[in-house]
Amino acid sequence: MRKFIPTLIAQQTYTTPDRLTFMLRLREYAVLTKLRLSFLVVVSAITGYLMADTFAGVDFSLLIFGGFLVTGSSNGFNQVIEREYDKLMTRTQNRPLVKGSISITEALIVSSLFGLVGLVLLYLINPLSAILGFLALFSYVAIYTPMKRISPWAVFVGAFPGAIPPMLGFVAATGHFGLLPGLLFFVQFMWQFPHFWAIAWVLDDDYRKAGYRLLPSKFGRNHSSSFQILLYTCAMIIASASPYVMELTGTLSLIVCMVAGLFFYRYALNLHHSQENSDARKVMFASFVYLPIVQFIYVFDKL
Repeated sequence: MRKFIPTLIAQQTYTTPDRLTFMLRLREYAVLTKLRLSFLVVVSAITGYLMADTFAGVDFSLLIFGGFLVTGSSNGFNQVIEREYDKLMTRTQNRPLVKGSISITEALIVSSLFGLVGLVLLYLINPLSAILGFLALFSYVAIYTPMKRISPWAVFVGAFPGAIPPMLGFVAATGHFGLLPGLLFFVQFMWQFPHFWAIAWVLDDDYRKAGYRLLPSKFGRNHSSSFQILLYTCAMIIASASPYVMELTGTLSLIVCMVAGLFFYRYALNLHHSQENSDARKVMFASFVYLPIVQFIYVFDKL
């Protein structure tokens, strides 16, 4: 019975696809593609681009638009695949496919167009950028998304496409791989574990309604999960120092990364002691602040 409640509410409350105005349709597309999240992903790609020793306005613009479209495509396909599970969770019951404001066919067309155009724009920069964009899109949609209901290892799998943006940005600027883009990938890869597990902690009850088990411990919110959040926070802080250790950034970046990391660690430690959702929420918000601070201080210090 619970599965059908969101659908009934949607039928009574929301506009059907054929009655959407142009602006309302654009608004639903923004929700389908997770506009704000896509923007944050592009910011990571921008910092990677700015870490290179070259700048071309055309390529930079192609990276922004191409990266945004590929990310939006990934999010759109994700919602198509998870539409039946989204009906069961409170936080996702207002998504377009749950409400019925956008049809599945329309969502597939929009997501496909976004992905195709985005990859073409990245290819216009260089082929390696398009390959990275495709790998991020494919692994997120075809591997990470279905794995979320199978195993907590989905977080590990999802960390790979999630860490590609800064590497993609650097490759878009230079046309080749190297130590620096590898380290940028490594920093963002390690960051995703405490970041996503903090989100999973806060939303664990909601996730369980749809059969998701995303915390590292099979028992959910407990000291084992919070200890792993704490452990990976330490690993993230160490990873953030790697560009300095390899002499790719200066002392300023090391100081800022360590100070920001200590604040992050404090919140993770508080969560380990308290086991409270309020402290997990602080870790979550700290993660949103930590990554852009670290990435932009890399850029500032290197320049």
